[in-house]
Amino acid sequence: MSSPASSDYIRYLAAKQTLDDRSLNRQVWNCLMRAGRERDGAAPLRVLEVGCGIGTMLERLIDWGLLTRAEYTGIDAEAEFIRKAERRLYSYARGKNAAMEPPPAALDVRVTFAVADLFDFLDAEQGKTFWDLLVAHAFLDLIDLPTALPRLLALLVPGGLFYFTLNFDGATIFEPAIDPDFDSHIETLYHRTMDTRRWRGEPAGSSITGRRLLVGLREAGARLLAAGSSDWVVFPGPDGYPGEEAYFLHCIIDTIAGALLGHPELDRGRFEAWLARRHRQIDAGELIYIAHQLDVLGYI
Repeated sequence: MSSPASSDYIRYLAAKQTLDDRSLNRQVWNCLMRAGRERDGAAPLRVLEVGCGIGTMLERLIDWGLLTRAEYTGIDAEAEFIRKAERRLYSYARGKNAAMEPPPAALDVRVTFAVADLFDFLDAEQGKTFWDLLVAHAFLDLIDLPTALPRLLALLVPGGLFYFTLNFDGATIFEPAIDPDFDSHIETLYHRTMDTRRWRGEPAGSSITGRRLLVGLREAGARLLAAGSSDWVVFPGPDGYPGEEAYFLHCIIDTIAGALLGHPELDRGRFEAWLARRHRQIDAGELIYIAHQLDVLGYI
């Protein structure tokens, strides 16, 4: 969705939670868990998540056992996302019969959500090293990595960990094929829009963020502990698509439509027919979607 209504994009973020759960690389996650257990447990783990969206990663970090004693801060530039994250957190805590204040003895996680543009936040935090863990989930491929990465890493205390997940890395696949050559042409043009995307006049993203991240981290002096694929693979099972993943797929097709409708290298009628065919495949429970992504864990 090139210009989604906020409420629709919120539904998209919620719809992909089950997909993200199964896509995250377990070897990288297990390495993060080991690193978390090895740290000095005398003080709460101070966690910053950039581009936190509606808070699904926070829920995952708690549910999967990483955050038991922590101070978590999540920032996002979209005020409506932060409002939704706060509402979800309240419902999440009630669902677990957990009082927000004070927290139960077995779970002491203090949460702060804030509306903040990433680069405004980095300007305000310049020169400070405060965080033990930096999280960016499905976010780094939306910003200019060479500009942002060194400044992000500078927020970490010495030995602080970074956990960067679902970094897109150059493959968008739909099956069954409609016309292999035309399918490939659409993929190429779609990826090109990622490489040429700009925000406030500056570069904003890349279609090969995953591999560039591996190189950029080394150049920034960071040390890698683990890396692995976290591909999205969406397919219909015996009962159709899980959860709201059919809606998620419709959003992906709409995103491609928003990026490429009117493109001078695409015949509009043929492209519109391609989009309509993909939507029908979703409704019929036929479409398979794969996006190649990487998870990375390390420390400074």
